[in-house]
Amino acid sequence: MTRQNRRKRAAPAAPAQSGPEPGLPPSPRHPLVFVGLVGGIALLLRLVHVWQIRRAPFFSVLMGDARGYDAWAQQIAAGDWVGRDVFYQAPLYPYFLGIIYTVAGHTVLGVRLVQAIIGSLSCVLLGLAAWRLVSFRAGLIAGLGLAIYAPAIFFDGLMQKSVLDVFFICLSLWLLSRLIPPALPASATLSASPALTCAGLGLAMGGLSLTRENALLLVAVVAVWLAVGLGRPFSGRLRLAGIFVLAVVVVLVPVAFRNYAVGGGFYLTTSQFGPNFYIGNNPGADGTYASLRFGRGAPEYERQDATELAELAAGRTLSPSEVSSYWTNRALDFISGQPGAWLTLMGRKVLLLVNASEMLDTESQETYAEWSWPLAATGWFTHFGILVPLAVIGFFVVWPERRRMAVFIALLLVYSASVVMFYVFARYRFPLVPLLLLFAAAGLAAVPSWWRERASNQLVAAGGVLVLVTIAANWPTLSSTLMRAITENNLATALQGDNRLDDALVHYRRAIELQPDYAPAYNNMGTLLRAQGKPDQAVKTYQQALSVSQDYPDAHYNLANVLLAQGKPEEAAEHFQIALRSIPDSAGTRNNLGIALMDQGKVDEAIAAFEAALRAEPTSATTLRNLGSALSTRGRTAEAVAHLRRATEVSPGDEAAWYDLGSVLLEAGQFAPANDAFRKALSINPQSAEAHNNLGIALASQGRLSDAIPEFKAALGVKPDFQEAKRNLELALGAGSSVAR
Repeated sequence: MTRQNRRKRAAPAAPAQSGPEPGLPPSPRHPLVFVGLVGGIALLLRLVHVWQIRRAPFFSVLMGDARGYDAWAQQIAAGDWVGRDVFYQAPLYPYFLGIIYTVAGHTVLGVRLVQAIIGSLSCVLLGLAAWRLVSFRAGLIAGLGLAIYAPAIFFDGLMQKSVLDVFFICLSLWLLSRLIPPALPASATLSASPALTCAGLGLAMGGLSLTRENALLLVAVVAVWLAVGLGRPFSGRLRLAGIFVLAVVVVLVPVAFRNYAVGGGFYLTTSQFGPNFYIGNNPGADGTYASLRFGRGAPEYERQDATELAELAAGRTLSPSEVSSYWTNRALDFISGQPGAWLTLMGRKVLLLVNASEMLDTESQETYAEWSWPLAATGWFTHFGILVPLAVIGFFVVWPERRRMAVFIALLLVYSASVVMFYVFARYRFPLVPLLLLFAAAGLAAVPSWWRERASNQLVAAGGVLVLVTIAANWPTLSSTLMRAITENNLATALQGDNRLDDALVHYRRAIELQPDYAPAYNNMGTLLRAQGKPDQAVKTYQQALSVSQDYPDAHYNLANVLLAQGKPEEAAEHFQIALRSIPDSAGTRNNLGIALMDQGKVDEAIAAFEAALRAEPTSATTLRNLGSALSTRGRTAEAVAHLRRATEVSPGDEAAWYDLGSVLLEAGQFAPANDAFRKALSINPQSAEAHNNLGIALASQGRLSDAIPEFKAALGVKPDFQEAKRNLELALGAGSSVAR
C-alpha cells in the first residue's frame, strides 16, 4: 500500500513583543535602555561643555539678546509678571528664566544646567520619534545624532531661547509619530488616546509659537494634516483637529489678552513682524541681520528705532500694529518694485539656510570651541554641510512612504520657507535640525537596501542631486574668523557696559587681531579710550575705523564729538555732516552739529540744525534747550522762551533747562519769572553757583537787595573764586546801587 505524504501545517507566528521576556535583562531595544543611552550621552556632553566654559570670560558676561532676556527675567522674578508694553520679542523664554530665578535666585550656572537637561530630553524625544516612524536603528542614529551635534551642544549652553525651540519641536515630532501607525510592531511607544495626544501636541506647538513666532505656520500645517491626512472617518479627523487647535488657543489666548490689556490692540504673540520682514527684504539686505539704524543692533534699540523711524515718516504717533504695518509695506514695495533683486536675495538666503556656515547672532560657536572639547571634537563633522546631504539621502529613501511621512516633509518645507521669508541666523534655522536628522537617520539606517533595489538611472539622478546639494551646503559663504572677531567685539562691548574697561580693551584688541579690517572694533575701542581720558588715542582709533570703512557713520559721529570737546568745531562739523549722509534722521547728530556750528559763530546754520534735530525727535529736552539758547542770541526771545519752557515740561528734572530759561528771561527783563526759573534750577541742584548768582541779579534788579545778598554769598560759598559773584556782592553791600550783570 502506498503511503500518501501529508504536508505539515505551518505553526502560527508568535506575536511580536515590544519588551524582554520575563526574567531576562532588558535588551538594548528596551525603551528605558534607549532613553538612558541617548539621554545619558547627551547630558554628559552638555555637562562637560558647561563645566569647561565656566572658565571662559563670556560665561557670566551676557551679551545681546541674552542680556535683554536676563534683565527681563529679573523683573519677572521681582514680581512684575505682567509688564507694561506689548511683547516685542517672544515672551516664553524670559518667563522660563524668571521662574528659575524665582526658585533658585539669579544663577547663570543654574540656567545652563537646567538647559542641559532639557536639551538631553530633546535628544530622547527625537530618537523615540524616529524609532517609531522608521526603525530602532534610525531612532538610535537620530537621538545620538542630536546628542553629539555641535550646534545643539552650543545652543543648549547659551542664554538663548533656542533650547526651548528644539525641545518643543522634538516633543511635537514624538507626539505626531504616535498618531501614525508604527513602522514595526515593536516600535517604542507609550499607549495614549489620539485625543490626548492631539491635546498634548497643541500645547507643545502653542509653546513653540511663544518662542518662535513663525511656528504659527507649523500650527496651520498640523491642523490641516489632522483634518485631511489621517486615515480616520471625517468626523473623527475634525474632532482631533479641533482638540489640537483648542489646545493651541489655550496657550496663546492669555498672551493675546495680556497684549490687548496693555496695548489696546490684538497681538497674538508679538508686534515685530513688520520690522523683521523689512530687515530681511529691502534694497540693502544681504540675507542676514542688519539693524534699522546702523550700529544699533542691540535688543534695547530694536523696538525704539522701529517706532521712531516709522513715526518720523508718518509724522504722528503710531500704535505697535501701525509700526509693524509701515515696515511690512516698505518691504512689499521693494518686492513688487524690484522683483529681480528680490529673487536674487532669496537665492542667497536659501544658500545661507542650507550652508555649513553658522551665521552668529551675538556669540559664535567657534569662540566657544576654544574652551570646550565637546564642541571642538564634534564641530568638524556635525554641521549643515554634512546634515543636509544626509537628509537628502533620507528623502530618497522615505519617498515610497511619502504619504505616511507627509506631515514631516511639510513641516520641514514650511519652516524653511518661513526662515527665508525673513533673514537667516544660525539660531533661526536651528529648529530645522531635528527634522533634518529624522530624514538623515532614515537614510543612514536603510540606504544599503535602498541602493540595491534602485535602478541605475534612479541612482544616477539621486547622485546628481546629492552632489549639487553637497556643493551648496559646503560652499564658502561666511568667514569663521570674522565670526570670532564679532564675538570678541560683542564681549568687549558688554564688559565696557559693566565698566570693566581694561578687560574690554583686551577683547577689542583681540577682535582687531583676528580681523584687522573689522571697523566696529576700532570704533568701540575709540569710545573706550575716550572714557579712559585718552582723547588723542581715541581720535587715532576712530581714524583707523574710517580707514577701513570710509562711510561708517558711528565712527564719524564719535570722532566729531571728540574733536568738538577738543575745541575743533570746524573739523567736528565736517564729520557730523558725513555721518548724516547715512543717518539723516539722527536727532543726536544734528543736535551736536548745531553745537559745532554755534561754536563757529554760524548761528543761523546752527538754528537750522537744531530745528531738524527737533523734527526727528520732538521731545528731546537737550535739543529744545539748545534751540532756545540759539534763538535768544538772535533776539528771538519769545520763540526762545517757548522752546525752553517746552524743555522744562518734557524734562522737569533738567536743571540746565530751568537755568537757561531763567537766563533768557533775565536778559529780556522779565525778572519775576526769571526768579521762579532759577529757584527751580536750585531746587534740583543747590550747588549751582551760576544759578545763585543769576538769581541774585534778578532779585537785585527788582530792588530786593536784602534777598539778593544771600544768593551772591551762596554762589561764593560754592565757588569762592567766582569773580562775577564777588563784584555783585560788593555792589549790593555798597550803596545798594545797580548790580553788575
